[in-house]
Amino acid sequence: MSFGLVILGLIVVLAVILVVIYNRLVALRQTTNQAWGDIDVQLKQRHDLVPNLVETVKGYASHEKDTLDAVVKARNAAVAAGDVKDQAQAENMLTGALRQIFALAEAYPDLKANTNFLQLQTELADIENKIAAARRFFNNAVAEYNTAQEQFPAALFAKQFGFEHREFFEVADRAAVEAAPKVSFS
Repeated sequence: MSFGLVILGLIVVLAVILVVIYNRLVALRQTTNQAWGDIDVQLKQRHDLVPNLVETVKGYASHEKDTLDAVVKARNAAVAAGDVKDQAQAENMLTGALRQIFALAEAYPDLKANTNFLQLQTELADIENKIAAARRFFNNAVAEYNTAQEQFPAALFAKQFGFEHREFFEVADRAAVEAAPKVSFS
Protein backbone atom coordinates (compact mmCIF):
# COMPACT_ATOMS: atom_id res chain seq x y z
CA MET A 1 0.00 0.00 0.00
CA SER A 2 2.71 2.53 0.94
CA PHE A 3 4.79 1.54 -2.13
CA GLY A 4 1.76 2.32 -4.30
CA LEU A 5 1.37 5.73 -2.64
CA VAL A 6 5.05 6.52 -3.22
CA ILE A 7 4.72 5.64 -6.91
CA LEU A 8 1.52 7.67 -7.17
CA GLY A 9 3.24 10.59 -5.40
CA LEU A 10 6.18 10.44 -7.85
CA ILE A 11 3.82 10.38 -10.81
CA VAL A 12 1.94 13.43 -9.47
CA VAL A 13 5.23 15.31 -8.84
CA LEU A 14 6.49 14.48 -12.34
CA ALA A 15 3.15 15.56 -13.85
CA VAL A 16 3.28 18.86 -11.98
CA ILE A 17 6.87 19.45 -13.14
CA LEU A 18 5.87 18.63 -16.71
CA VAL A 19 2.93 21.06 -16.58
CA VAL A 20 5.09 23.85 -15.12
CA ILE A 21 7.78 23.39 -17.79
CA TYR A 22 5.17 23.19 -20.57
CA ASN A 23 3.45 26.37 -19.38
CA ARG A 24 6.79 28.20 -19.17
CA LEU A 25 7.62 27.22 -22.75
CA VAL A 26 4.17 28.36 -23.92
CA ALA A 27 4.64 31.72 -22.18
CA LEU A 28 8.09 32.19 -23.73
CA ARG A 29 6.76 31.26 -27.19
CA GLN A 30 3.99 33.84 -26.79
CA THR A 31 6.55 36.46 -25.78
CA THR A 32 8.55 35.78 -28.96
CA ASN A 33 5.36 35.98 -31.04
CA GLN A 34 4.45 39.30 -29.44
CA ALA A 35 7.99 40.60 -29.96
CA TRP A 36 7.81 39.62 -33.63
CA GLY A 37 4.47 41.43 -33.89
CA ASP A 38 6.15 44.58 -32.60
CA ILE A 39 8.85 44.30 -35.26
CA ASP A 40 6.26 43.61 -37.93
CA VAL A 41 4.34 46.79 -37.08
CA GLN A 42 7.51 48.89 -37.34
CA LEU A 43 8.52 47.24 -40.61
CA LYS A 44 5.08 47.94 -42.11
CA GLN A 45 5.41 51.60 -41.15
CA ARG A 46 8.84 51.65 -42.77
CA HIS A 47 7.46 50.01 -45.91
CA ASP A 48 4.67 52.61 -46.05
CA LEU A 49 7.19 55.48 -46.00
CA VAL A 50 9.27 54.16 -48.89
CA PRO A 51 6.83 55.02 -51.76
CA ASN A 52 6.52 58.59 -50.45
CA LEU A 53 10.29 58.87 -50.23
CA VAL A 54 10.72 57.54 -53.77
CA GLU A 55 8.12 59.98 -55.13
CA THR A 56 9.80 62.91 -53.39
CA VAL A 57 13.22 61.96 -54.77
CA LYS A 58 11.74 61.34 -58.23
CA GLY A 59 10.73 64.98 -58.44
CA TYR A 60 14.35 66.11 -58.03
CA ALA A 61 16.36 63.23 -59.45
CA SER A 62 14.14 61.53 -61.99
CA HIS A 63 17.16 60.47 -64.06
CA GLU A 64 18.31 58.27 -61.14
CA LYS A 65 15.80 55.64 -62.27
CA ASP A 66 18.03 52.64 -61.45
CA THR A 67 18.44 53.73 -57.84
CA LEU A 68 14.73 54.43 -57.45
CA ASP A 69 13.81 51.10 -59.07
CA ALA A 70 16.21 49.29 -56.72
CA VAL A 71 14.48 50.88 -53.73
CA VAL A 72 11.02 49.91 -55.00
CA LYS A 73 12.19 46.36 -55.75
CA ALA A 74 13.79 46.02 -52.29
CA ARG A 75 10.62 47.35 -50.63
CA ASN A 76 8.42 44.90 -52.52
CA ALA A 77 10.72 42.01 -51.56
CA ALA A 78 10.56 43.11 -47.91
CA VAL A 79 6.77 43.29 -47.97
CA ALA A 80 6.54 39.80 -49.52
CA ALA A 81 9.11 38.14 -47.25
CA GLY A 82 7.86 35.15 -45.29
CA ASP A 83 9.82 33.83 -42.35
CA VAL A 84 12.20 35.67 -40.03
CA LYS A 85 15.32 34.73 -42.04
CA ASP A 86 13.82 35.90 -45.36
CA GLN A 87 12.50 39.05 -43.70
CA ALA A 88 15.94 39.88 -42.32
CA GLN A 89 17.57 39.43 -45.74
CA ALA A 90 14.92 41.54 -47.46
CA GLU A 91 15.19 44.28 -44.85
CA ASN A 92 18.97 44.32 -45.29
CA MET A 93 18.48 44.85 -49.04
CA LEU A 94 15.99 47.64 -48.35
CA THR A 95 18.36 49.32 -45.90
CA GLY A 96 21.12 49.30 -48.51
CA ALA A 97 18.78 50.72 -51.15
CA LEU A 98 17.58 53.46 -48.80
CA ARG A 99 21.17 54.38 -48.04
CA GLN A 100 21.67 54.97 -51.76
CA ILE A 101 18.69 57.36 -51.81
CA PHE A 102 20.11 59.36 -48.93
CA ALA A 103 23.48 59.43 -50.68
CA LEU A 104 21.70 60.87 -53.72
CA ALA A 105 20.31 63.66 -51.58
CA GLU A 106 23.86 64.87 -50.97
CA ALA A 107 24.22 65.54 -54.70
CA TYR A 108 20.92 67.44 -54.96
CA PRO A 109 20.88 70.44 -52.60
CA ASP A 110 17.26 71.27 -53.50
CA LEU A 111 16.18 67.76 -52.52
CA LYS A 112 18.25 67.85 -49.37
CA ALA A 113 16.47 71.08 -48.37
CA ASN A 114 12.98 69.87 -49.33
CA THR A 115 10.64 69.85 -46.32
CA ASN A 116 8.88 66.65 -47.37
CA PHE A 117 12.19 64.86 -47.85
CA LEU A 118 13.49 66.06 -44.49
CA GLN A 119 10.27 65.01 -42.75
CA LEU A 120 10.36 61.57 -44.38
CA GLN A 121 14.03 61.21 -43.49
CA THR A 122 13.26 62.07 -39.86
CA GLU A 123 10.32 59.67 -39.73
CA LEU A 124 12.44 56.92 -41.26
CA ALA A 125 15.24 57.51 -38.75
CA ASP A 126 12.69 57.31 -35.93
CA ILE A 127 11.27 54.06 -37.29
CA GLU A 128 14.79 52.64 -37.71
CA ASN A 129 15.43 53.33 -34.02
CA LYS A 130 12.16 51.63 -33.08
CA ILE A 131 13.02 48.64 -35.27
CA ALA A 132 16.41 48.34 -33.60
CA ALA A 133 14.81 48.38 -30.15
CA ALA A 134 12.13 45.88 -31.19
CA ARG A 135 14.82 43.67 -32.75
CA ARG A 136 16.80 43.65 -29.50
CA PHE A 137 13.67 42.71 -27.54
CA PHE A 138 12.76 39.98 -30.05
CA ASN A 139 16.26 38.51 -30.11
CA ASN A 140 16.34 38.50 -26.31
CA ALA A 141 12.96 36.73 -26.19
CA VAL A 142 14.15 34.19 -28.79
CA ALA A 143 17.35 33.53 -26.84
CA GLU A 144 15.37 32.94 -23.64
CA TYR A 145 12.86 30.70 -25.47
CA ASN A 146 15.55 28.65 -27.24
CA THR A 147 17.56 28.30 -24.01
CA ALA A 148 14.49 27.11 -22.10
CA GLN A 149 13.92 24.41 -24.74
CA GLU A 150 17.48 23.20 -24.53
CA GLN A 151 17.68 23.03 -20.73
CA PHE A 152 17.09 19.82 -18.85
CA PRO A 153 14.41 18.48 -18.36
CA ALA A 154 12.53 20.53 -21.02
CA ALA A 155 14.93 19.26 -23.68
CA LEU A 156 13.50 15.77 -23.19
CA PHE A 157 10.05 16.67 -24.49
CA ALA A 158 10.02 20.19 -25.99
CA LYS A 159 10.15 18.98 -29.60
CA GLN A 160 7.47 16.34 -29.00
CA PHE A 161 5.12 19.09 -27.79
CA GLY A 162 5.77 21.22 -30.88
CA PHE A 163 8.22 23.76 -29.47
CA GLU A 164 10.50 24.64 -32.39
CA HIS A 165 13.79 26.50 -32.38
CA ARG A 166 13.31 30.16 -33.41
CA GLU A 167 15.63 32.20 -35.62
CA PHE A 168 17.09 35.53 -34.56
CA PHE A 169 16.29 38.67 -36.55
CA GLU A 170 19.74 39.97 -37.35
CA VAL A 171 21.71 41.74 -39.99
CA ALA A 172 22.87 38.82 -42.12
CA ASP A 173 25.74 40.52 -43.90
CA ARG A 174 26.80 43.43 -41.69
CA ALA A 175 29.67 44.39 -44.02
CA ALA A 176 27.31 44.81 -46.99
CA VAL A 177 24.85 46.91 -45.01
CA GLU A 178 27.57 49.11 -43.50
CA ALA A 179 29.50 49.57 -46.75
CA ALA A 180 29.34 52.98 -48.35
CA PRO A 181 26.71 53.08 -51.11
CA LYS A 182 27.89 53.35 -54.69
CA VAL A 183 26.39 56.35 -56.42
CA SER A 184 26.88 57.04 -60.09
CA PHE A 185 26.04 60.38 -61.70
CA SER A 186 26.47 59.29 -65.28
